[in-house]
Order: sequence, then structure tokens, then C-alpha cells
Amino acid sequence: RIKEGLQDHLYLGNINTKRDWGYAPEYVEGMWMMLQQNSPDDYVLATGEPHSVREFVEKAFLEVSKVVKWRGKGPDEQGVDKVSGEVLVRIDPRYYRPTEVKFLLGDPSKAGKVLGWRHSTSFQDLVREMVASDLRLLARERRFYPE
Repeated sequence: RIKEGLQDHLYLGNINTKRDWGYAPEYVEGMWMMLQQNSPDDYVLATGEPHSVREFVEKAFLEVSKVVKWRGKGPDEQGVDKVSGEVLVRIDPRYYRPTEVKFLLGDPSKAGKVLGWRHSTSFQDLVREMVASDLRLLARERRFYPE
């Protein structure tokens, strides 16, 4: 929406929190593999790779040819377009989660060993797919609701 001039900037909470980002279709495949087992057991489906929200934002903007440069600290931090200086990301404490877990990382080793399950979509490819999906939705929206 920012790339298309339909939105000025994005509001986010804690951009330093790290998550184990994964591609849903691969997780569904892992769930199916669990259901094929002769006896129930617990498994963790995860990439085993932590990435921050900040990193996600940077990679997502790169997909639309914008380089994010960060300035400021805490709630005053902003992500700005390196070329134009336009503010792309603002931090808003309303989006901080009161029970925020700052680091979530799964260990998929048992799922790999027992089920043969492994993620195959890289973090970069996941970001690329999510941005492409949003751009397709925006194009569809513009067809049905032209300005």
C-alpha cells in the first residue's frame, strides 16, 4: 500500500523481537505426516532460525525497491527510505504486547528424525511470497474499487 501511494507509513510495536518464521503449507504437510504415524507423539514444526520483525520489514521493503534506514531509539525509532528520507515505519507503543516473548525459536530435530520433515522455504523466499501475495490482493482490490 505504501509503494502504491495508498498509505503513508506502517505502525509497528516491538521490531526487535525474534521469531521462528515458517511457511504454512510446509507446516500443514508436517501435520499430515504426524497423522500418518502409528502412535501419537509430540513434534515441533519450525525452521530453527530466528529472524527479527526488523529484519522482516527490511526484506519486505527491499521487495518493492525501498531500502530502510533506521533512526532514533525505542518508541521514537523510525524506518525511513534511504533515498527519499520518507518515513516508512513508525513505532507505536499501542502495538507492544504486554506479555511479549522476545525470542521464539523452535527445535524441529525430532520432526526431522522421526517424520523426515524439514522446512524448505527460506526466510527470504517467505518474505518474497508474502509481499507478492499482498501486491496481488492490492491489484485485485484496485480492479474492484478503482479510485
